[in-house]
Parts: sequence; C-alpha cells; structure tokens
Amino acid sequence: MSNRRLNIDDALYDYYQRHSVREPEILQRLRAETAALPRAGMQISPEQGQLMRLLVELLGVRRIIEIGVFTGYSSLAMALALPEDGEIVACDVSEAYTSVARRYWAEAGVADRIRLYLAPGVETLDNLIAGGDAGRFDMAFIDADKANYDAYYERCLALVRPGGLILVDNVLWSGRVARTDDETDDTRAIRALNRKLHADERVTLAMLPIGDGLTLARKRP
Repeated sequence: MSNRRLNIDDALYDYYQRHSVREPEILQRLRAETAALPRAGMQISPEQGQLMRLLVELLGVRRIIEIGVFTGYSSLAMALALPEDGEIVACDVSEAYTSVARRYWAEAGVADRIRLYLAPGVETLDNLIAGGDAGRFDMAFIDADKANYDAYYERCLALVRPGGLILVDNVLWSGRVARTDDETDDTRAIRALNRKLHADERVTLAMLPIGDGLTLARKRP
C-alpha cells in the first residue's frame, strides 16, 4: 500500500472521468464554450464541479456565497443541486464573462437562485456583513484574485454559519506553491493562505489534489 497518491497519466484520467464524472449536458456545453475563451484555464474541472454539487446535497446547503464567477460553471453546478428556495450570492467584476454565465443560468432555469453582484469582492462581502448576513451562509467558494484570498477567507469565515464549509480553489497552483524559484505575488499569496489555514484552529481542514487543488475548511461550532 502506497502512502502517496497515484500518478495519473492520460489513460487513467480518461478512465477516471468515464467511470466517475456525471456532467449534465448543459455544463458540458458551457465548458466547451468557455474553452474557446482567452482565459479558459480559469474554469474548474468537471470532477471538481461534481464534487461541489455533491457537497451541496450532502450538507443540505441552502445559501452559498461565491467569489469569482467567470463564465458561471461552478455557480451553475452548485445551483443545480440547490433546493428551489436556495440562493447563491455571486461576486465578480467582469460584465463580459458573467454575461455568458447569465445565459446558461437562464437556460438551466436557475437564474432566480443566483444573485450576481458586479463589484470588488471585498466590497460586496463587507456590505453583506454590514447588512446582517454574518453567519447566514451554509457554504462559500473562493476562486478569484489571489492577492485578496486572505481577505476573502476572513470575510467568508464571518459570513458562514458554525458548521458551514468554505472551499478555496487553486491552492496547489499548478505545482508552483512547491517551487522555490517562484516568488510571484500570486504564488506568495496562496502559500501564505495555505500556511494560515493549516494552523487555523477555527476550522477543520482537508486539502484535496483535485483540479488545481481544493481546500475544504469547516467552520468549527
């Protein structure tokens, strides 16, 4: 028995996807359209989207906050798993990319479950806290500009209820977090948050090597 993960080559990854991933047709089409865009690499993988849908179902999630929408794959994946009275508060700054998201949300019949704010994420989160939403969300997903990851995390910790879950994307950063020659601002910001999360007694923690690395942090009661 190995104490390390499998080395997943293309053949094994193809097998894994064929025998695990159940990607709804509308998500397949959104992923294909996004693949043709200049920043297509920002989209999460289908297996990560499936995991997020499962977490919504497992935890009985009703309210989610998402920081970083892009073309809406993650928000659509989660919205499809929400009950009819569920809600996602989605934060982004790009009208162009979120216009793609809006089309797919509407086609999937979940547009009424997603409230989009086009403003800097910290500003939107601060407004939610000031408006009395602290402790009222079941889950949060952070996938935006890396320089503000720590700010987003602290605000999501305030907004998520005790026992709620915070998901942080890109925590392995294509392996750059482990490279001693990479001292770019984004890499340093992710490393700093990873160190902070590892030591943060306010949460229970698991970092998963899925997609570009996904950390699950459950807010302790």
